[in-house]
Amino acid sequence: MGWLWAIIVGLVLGLIAKAVIPGKQHSPLWLTTIFGMLGAIVGNAVARAAGVASTRGIDWSRHFFQLVAAIIIVFVGDMAYMALWGNKKRQDARQA
Repeated sequence: MGWLWAIIVGLVLGLIAKAVIPGKQHSPLWLTTIFGMLGAIVGNAVARAAGVASTRGIDWSRHFFQLVAAIIIVFVGDMAYMALWGNKKRQDARQA
């Protein structure tokens, strides 16, 4: 059940991050989900380092750190995706 929850949280964080970042992101949904999962992991680590990993009630500060980390990872990851695969897709489209 833990993996399913991680995938769902990663998907939600990745999609929110894509919505916040201006412009179009070209990375596929599965990669966005992985970026979101990484954002959750990094955000938890930063929250733990800041001393706000666990609070009473809803952990808004931890979720904030997760979202910020997901936004950064989705942004950088999409740039890397386009640098590695974006030009190949454009060339394939031109040849067709």
